Amino acid sequence: MWILIPAYEPDARLVALVRSLSASGPVLVVDDGSGSAYTAVFDGAVEAGAVVLRHPRNLGKAAALRTGFAWVERHAPGHVVVCADSDGQHTARDIRIVGAEAVRRLAAGEPDAIVLGSRAFVGDVPLRSRFGNRTTSALVRVATGARIADTQTGLRAIPPGLLRWARGVSGERFAYELRVLLEATRMGVALVEVPIETVYLDGNASSHFRPLADSLRVLAPVATFAASSLAAFGVDTGALLVLHAATGNLAMALVGARVISAGANFALNRRAVFRSDGRVLPQLVRYALLAAVLLAAGYAGVAGLTALGAPLLAAKVVTDAVLFALSFAVQRAIVFAPRLRYTKASRNRVATHVSVSDAEVSRAVHA
Repeated sequence: MWILIPAYEPDARLVALVRSLSASGPVLVVDDGSGSAYTAVFDGAVEAGAVVLRHPRNLGKAAALRTGFAWVERHAPGHVVVCADSDGQHTARDIRIVGAEAVRRLAAGEPDAIVLGSRAFVGDVPLRSRFGNRTTSALVRVATGARIADTQTGLRAIPPGLLRWARGVSGERFAYELRVLLEATRMGVALVEVPIETVYLDGNASSHFRPLADSLRVLAPVATFAASSLAAFGVDTGALLVLHAATGNLAMALVGARVISAGANFALNRRAVFRSDGRVLPQLVRYALLAAVLLAAGYAGVAGLTALGAPLLAAKVVTDAVLFALSFAVQRAIVFAPRLRYTKASRNRVATHVSVSDAEVSRAVHA
């Protein structure tokens, strides 16, 4: 396995980390445009045994990771790549543990599992790190349905068969690592979480992660779904009011309004929200069945609320708000479920938690 460390303006802890990993396997460091002031640090990493690649200017962590993935694909094909941070927050033992689990799974015929070093976030954890992780974990669960305890972790092992895929995931800087998790769950790639030590140095002052800004990026699928649903809601509500005024028949008005808005909503959700490339006809059938269920639930909700004296418009708004979350979850998990390209890994959409013994680490470090 190869250990990949992207580094921007590192200190002596990078050299110490490389030195402590020298017996575990080859180390690749990517200098992400740190500048001449940090030449001595990277020279020290070379002396400690690392291969150092350099960006002429700062391109961000995503670019540094992609550079490392591409280098390993070309110069050391077939190897697991273990990504670790340069600031000392990942211990050499934990890096070996994560790598050992990835190597073990690869040898066991599970080539499509990404192994994450997962921190517990208990004890003396900086507020922004605790807030950022809880926020992104909740958002990832909403957006994908996957339960991932540590979405911020930079310690993750990528098997050789997924390096090209990982390079192709969109996103820049720290948002890229979140996108990898989102895309992995969408594509059916297994996520395996291995417990690691929680280490924060100097209050995590060296971190370039922006909890609020980067966490909000995870909301893109939900926000797009909300926009699509809002557009359909506008068409649906307008048609409902017009048809009800014209016919006086609530059931007919609800059915007519839903038929008018359903076609556009299906197309928007398929392409813009869930980015599905599955067969249209089966998806359309599932969508129609869901729409029928939602229609019945919507009718029951609106009829029940209006019977209690609520205005029609208010009853419609309340009912659709309740059905929104249900619709998103069902469309994500059933209607537009991904074609699982990674058969073995696709059996586990929820991150698996495992432990790795010291013996397994010892066997894997030279793999």
